[in-house]
Amino acid sequence: MCGIVGIADAGGVSFSLYYALYALQHRGQESAGISTFDGTTLFKYRGHGLVAEVFDESILSGLLGPVGVGHVRYPTTGEKIPENIQPFCFTFGGQRIAITHNGNLVNTGELRDAFEERGQIFCSTTDTEVIGNLIVDELRKSGRMEDAVLHCMRILRGSYSVVILVEGVLYAFRDPLGIRPLCIGKTETGYVVCSESVAIDALNGTFIRDVKPGELVRLDADGISCRQIALCRHPAHCVFEYIYFARADSVVDGRLVYDVRRRIGQALADADDIRPDLVSPVPDSGIAHAIGYSEQSGIPYREGLMKNRYMGRTFIMPSQEARENAVRIKLNPVKGHIKDKSVALVDDSIVRGTTSRRIIGIVRDAGAAEVHMRIGSPPIKAPCYLGVDMPTREELIAGDRENEAVRERIGASSLRHVSIDALIKATGIDAPDLCLGCLTGEYPLPIGCERCSERRVDFVSGTYQSGLSTFIDR
Repeated sequence: MCGIVGIADAGGVSFSLYYALYALQHRGQESAGISTFDGTTLFKYRGHGLVAEVFDESILSGLLGPVGVGHVRYPTTGEKIPENIQPFCFTFGGQRIAITHNGNLVNTGELRDAFEERGQIFCSTTDTEVIGNLIVDELRKSGRMEDAVLHCMRILRGSYSVVILVEGVLYAFRDPLGIRPLCIGKTETGYVVCSESVAIDALNGTFIRDVKPGELVRLDADGISCRQIALCRHPAHCVFEYIYFARADSVVDGRLVYDVRRRIGQALADADDIRPDLVSPVPDSGIAHAIGYSEQSGIPYREGLMKNRYMGRTFIMPSQEARENAVRIKLNPVKGHIKDKSVALVDDSIVRGTTSRRIIGIVRDAGAAEVHMRIGSPPIKAPCYLGVDMPTREELIAGDRENEAVRERIGASSLRHVSIDALIKATGIDAPDLCLGCLTGEYPLPIGCERCSERRVDFVSGTYQSGLSTFIDR
């Protein structure tokens, strides 16, 4: 899971890219990068760290040009090495290209092997470089970006939203299932494409719409043009974007994330049979859930934990040890609110359980009489192969445990999750149009031996088409 942005603006884009990436910082904290193009030179600057740590005014002033792309990285594939920091930049046929990608491919190894058998040398260990090679492989033959994107959509398996800068023109496309978000907007003097609408808001721009699954968008100084490359009757929007990953003030596929989370909290309250003294969120992603719970139940909302706003998101830290050590620094109890109280503590999800156990310990140490955990997602039972850091069933606390065993392990007085049906209703999206793989173990595309409810994808007729077997046989 990462954050990506592309901007075309005659007034220059480096500072706008910086502000957009700052708004998308929640999507990745390991590294950040920006590439711009001034008509002759492709400028780039990348580094490990938060956006504000990587860039300063002098660096941004040196990134010239009216068009550019940016990226913040949360690693799901590839090592923590400088070569894996995006944008990935290269030259092909005299054209300067920079590519950014949000998502996760499940056939990267197969594609890399096929390229390497043909003598291709890779500079990184990310799937983004594989996408770049597929694009130029097709551009070599047809010279048309439409054909290159179609080539990608026919061969790639997994989630991908991609923004590419090619000689001053921006292209963006989204996988046919629409698993990862992507949207377009207009600023006063230009256009922007990005992972979430909050990046458009940061530029005082106007949200236009979401990029459709399977759609290719072209942005330049003259405006936006769109072409549908692939069609899928039932997409597979990631439900975890609504539960946790997207910012609450983002609009994702037509839904305000905050309202989805508030409805989840209301559903939790409707199904509950306890009357605690207060409802308290685990900040920040549990806040909207807790507000909905309080509204529906009539139980007072109080902040029992205060967040250090200078800490990052513990879930997307690269190691379990880092996540655990960060909890007490990140959260401090408001003892006057929770001492001797029965507390309904509302969080968005429980993945590994270690963070939840530490948070409950903090609340109990502050004097709470009872800590009832209420969770805005159903139990996470299966890995995510499509961009969220849930790699193995062994790491998931609910992977092979029933609810009571999980409750005992995290030390809660009681534990209740929202049901899958209530979650689906809260999103306002039909179940066949969501990816629920981490909750049900059934995925929207073939992944090894996992259960699959495969979506049918139709491609635009009259355009060059190529299957994976054709690509490998070349």
